[in-house]
Amino acid sequence: MEERKQARISIDREVEVSRVDERIFSSFIEHLGRAVYEGIYQPGSKFADEDGLRTDTIDLIKELKVPYVRYPGGNFVSGFKWEDSVGPVSQRPHRIDPAWGVIETNEFGLHEFMNWAKKADVKPMYTINLGTRGVSEAKDVIEYCNIKSGTYLSDLRRKNGAEEPFGIKLWCLGNEMDGPWQMGHKTAREYGRIAHEAGRMLKFIDPSVECVACGSSNSSMPTFASWERTVLEESYDTTDYISLHTYYGNRDNNTPDFLASSVDMDQFISSVVATCDYVKAVKRSNKKINLSFDEWNVWYHSNEADTKLEKWVQHPHQLEDIYNFEDALLVGSMLITLLRHADRVKIACLAQLVNVIAPIMTSDTGAWKQTIFYPYLHASTMGRGTVLNTAVKVDTYESKHGDAPFVDAVVIADEGQETLTLFAVNKDLKSDYSVTMDVRQFEGYQVQEHILLTNEDLKAVNTEEKPDNVAPVFCQNSKVEDGTLKSVLPARSWNVVRLKKTV
Repeated sequence: MEERKQARISIDREVEVSRVDERIFSSFIEHLGRAVYEGIYQPGSKFADEDGLRTDTIDLIKELKVPYVRYPGGNFVSGFKWEDSVGPVSQRPHRIDPAWGVIETNEFGLHEFMNWAKKADVKPMYTINLGTRGVSEAKDVIEYCNIKSGTYLSDLRRKNGAEEPFGIKLWCLGNEMDGPWQMGHKTAREYGRIAHEAGRMLKFIDPSVECVACGSSNSSMPTFASWERTVLEESYDTTDYISLHTYYGNRDNNTPDFLASSVDMDQFISSVVATCDYVKAVKRSNKKINLSFDEWNVWYHSNEADTKLEKWVQHPHQLEDIYNFEDALLVGSMLITLLRHADRVKIACLAQLVNVIAPIMTSDTGAWKQTIFYPYLHASTMGRGTVLNTAVKVDTYESKHGDAPFVDAVVIADEGQETLTLFAVNKDLKSDYSVTMDVRQFEGYQVQEHILLTNEDLKAVNTEEKPDNVAPVFCQNSKVEDGTLKSVLPARSWNVVRLKKTV
C-alpha cells in the first residue's frame, strides 16, 4: 500500500497576523444580467414579499452572513445616473447600459436596495460614477443619502419615503478606471486627481466615511503597480483602501494550473501592499493604506454563451457561470489567501451574489446553492476571529503561476468562543494527505467537527433538480492525540477542522 503523503502545519498562539475584519466576507450586486431582476427582486414571484423582494434568496444570504454588499456596479456604474434610480418608479427613465449592452429600467433603485439591505441584514458599499460623471455626483449622492434634512436633496430623500438618512459609510470611487473597456476610462494621473477630489468632497460632507480608490483590474494589466503608485501619489490623503480585482478560469482544462491560481492571487496582494508602502515612504506618511479586494471569483464558463446574447434587452441570462467542484476548491484557496493577508486585506467581495457569477442561483420555481456556496459559507461563519501565522510544510508542484503547495491552509483562533479553526484545501488530485499540527498551546481543545467537501468528479455541478450533488459532509478524519492534531485530507478536498475547548 502506498504511504500517505505528509504535511505539517505550524502555528503559535502568540504569533498573530491580524484580527479578521468581517468585511472580508462581503459580496457584490451589480445591475447586470439577473443579479437584481429575478435574483433579489421579482415582483409577482411566489417567493416575493410585499416589496417584490425574493425571500428565498434573502434566507440564503442570511445563511452566508454577508456583512456588506457592493452596489450598483461594476462596469454598469460608469454610465449610471444615480438620480434615475429614485422617486416614483413610474417616472424613472429607461436607459441603455453600454457596459453590458442592455436596457436598465431603474425599477429597482437606491431606496429599494437600502430596503433589501435591511431585510437581508447587510450594509451598503456604494459606488459612485467617476467614469462619465465626477465630483458633483459625489457631492449630490452623499447629500441625498447621509444628510438628515434641511437641504434640497436630503428633503427629496424624505419626500421619496426615507425620513432618516441612509448613513452609507463605505464608498467606492468609481470602478476599474484603469480598464480601456470602462466608460470614461482615464489615465492613472487623471483618475488619481478626480478620486482625490471626490474623496475630499465625500469627507467634507461626512467626515466619518471611508473611501476605496480603484486599483488595477487585475495583475496582468500593462499599467499594474505603476497605476497604484500614481493613483496613490495623487489621492493618498483621502484614500483609505485601494481595490484589487481578479477572476480565474480553467479554459485550458488544466486543473493543477487552475488550482494554483491562488499563488497568483497571493503575489498580487503582496505586490499591491509593497506599492502602497512605497508611496507611504515617499510621502513620509504615518497613514497606512489597506486593501479592498472587492471583486474576486472564478469566471469563464459563461463567456461563450454571452457572445450570443441579443443586445438592448432587459436583464438577460448573462454571466451565469454554472460552477463545478474544482471551482469550489479554488474558491476555498482564494478565501484562505485573503485570510492569510488579513493584516492588510480588510474588505473583500465575492463577485457576485445571485445568478451572475454567483454562489446562489434562482429560477421561477426556486433557489439553490452552487458548489462555491460552501467554502464561502464556512469561511464567513467560522472564519471570524484572529488569523494565526500559519506555516505549511508540504510538497509543491510546478504551475504557470510558479511553485504551488499541494496543501493550502490557514488557522483562525477565536478566544471568545474558545475555538480553533483550520481551513485547508488538498489540491492533489490523486493522493490523500496526513496533516499534523502541534496544538499543545491550546490545552483542552478537542476536535468538534471535520467538514469535508469532495467529489470523484471535478466537473460535478449542482442544479435545481440535483441541488446537493456537491455538498459537504461530516467525517471522522481528525483527532487530537498527545497535543497534536492529526487529520487526513482526502485528495481534491476542501476541509474545515474545528476544535473547541472542552475542559
